[in-house]
Amino acid sequence: MRVFRRIVLPAAWLAVFAVIAVTLVKIAFVDGMEPEPAVAGPGAQVAVPVVQAVRATVTNKVEIKATVQNDAAVGVRNTAAGVVTHIFLEPGVKVVAGDPLYQVRSEVQPARTGTEAGTEGATGPGGQGSESQPAARTAALPTYTYTDVLAPAGGALKTLDVLIDQQVSVGQAAGTIDPGTYTVSGSVNAAQQYRLLAKPGSAQISLVGGPAPFTCPSVDLKSVASGAAEASVSGGMGGSTGGGASRSVPMAVAGPGSAGGAPEQGGSPTGTLSCAVPTNVEVFAGLGATMTVTAGEAVNVLTVPLTAVEGSVKEGIVWIAADGMAPPAGVPGAGGPAGTAVAGDAPAGGTAAGAPVGGLPPGGPVAEPEQRKVQLGLNDGSVVEVVSGLAEGEAVLEFIPGALAQAPAGPQFGGPGMPMGG
Repeated sequence: MRVFRRIVLPAAWLAVFAVIAVTLVKIAFVDGMEPEPAVAGPGAQVAVPVVQAVRATVTNKVEIKATVQNDAAVGVRNTAAGVVTHIFLEPGVKVVAGDPLYQVRSEVQPARTGTEAGTEGATGPGGQGSESQPAARTAALPTYTYTDVLAPAGGALKTLDVLIDQQVSVGQAAGTIDPGTYTVSGSVNAAQQYRLLAKPGSAQISLVGGPAPFTCPSVDLKSVASGAAEASVSGGMGGSTGGGASRSVPMAVAGPGSAGGAPEQGGSPTGTLSCAVPTNVEVFAGLGATMTVTAGEAVNVLTVPLTAVEGSVKEGIVWIAADGMAPPAGVPGAGGPAGTAVAGDAPAGGTAAGAPVGGLPPGGPVAEPEQRKVQLGLNDGSVVEVVSGLAEGEAVLEFIPGALAQAPAGPQFGGPGMPMGG
């Protein structure tokens, strides 16, 4: 025990201290002299997004925010000049087209008799009548015709503004009839109006908080200018002429589930799309709705994204990617609808850094894309059909050169005055 304390234990401590000292010397002088690995500095890469023309099915389906509106009241016009002698119906009752509303008595002027015609001009000197030919005039009694003014449309007789013994004239406004029907109407912008050039025949209507979606059989598309002109003419005449129902539909108003009928893709409204609600569907004015209109479908056609085409109707321009921009075989994006060629970057799982990509040497000049006109067909808001001018598999720039970037939809964070973090 004495030997362990005096010889073994001190020797063990000396060995431990020696190991620590050697380690510190190695860290301070040996490892510190080795060169540190080089850290890659900041660099720049030129990315050229390209897409390839591929075959797909394009369904031209347009969704429009709309509202349910009451159809305008139909005006009752007087059809005969005379005096009102009888009123058949009172305001508030239900009528059908052709029901008599009131009766007008018109006086018919009698024709002149032969005796009156023969005595004219038989005058003596000084304009006095001849005593040998006395004026024999036959007193004609007045005659009358009776005309029933009929209801121009069915519905509820809202107003009837005539009285017994009232003198009325032809075309005078005499009342209004509420048809009790509804119309779904929403505004469209220029892009949507171009997509609806095929004039769809029907629309699928989905009401907010209403019944199941239903089909609206007749769709009417009007421009803002023509709708305003019709409204001004109708307003200046106090309603439809001849008792006919006016089918012009005003601009959509704000309602539940609708931003005032604003177009779904932004932009100023250029027209209105409306559709009469079937009578067997129960709706209320002010309900929000979504109109889904399908105006054509193209199956297995050549397509490119709309972002790659300048223009979207009939004719457009695309930019053909140069040899160095198109992704070669084996690079992500080749053989698919989209890809990105990066100058000086290496393909995934492929060559080392600095190797050429798609035939473009690092730091070399970038070839200019080629402009080409193409004929366009249907589009669905994201891709467009290429009728001619482009072959399947050809690579084009995904975005128009020089086009302004569009901010993503939704709230943006991190701007001035916006709190960051939680």
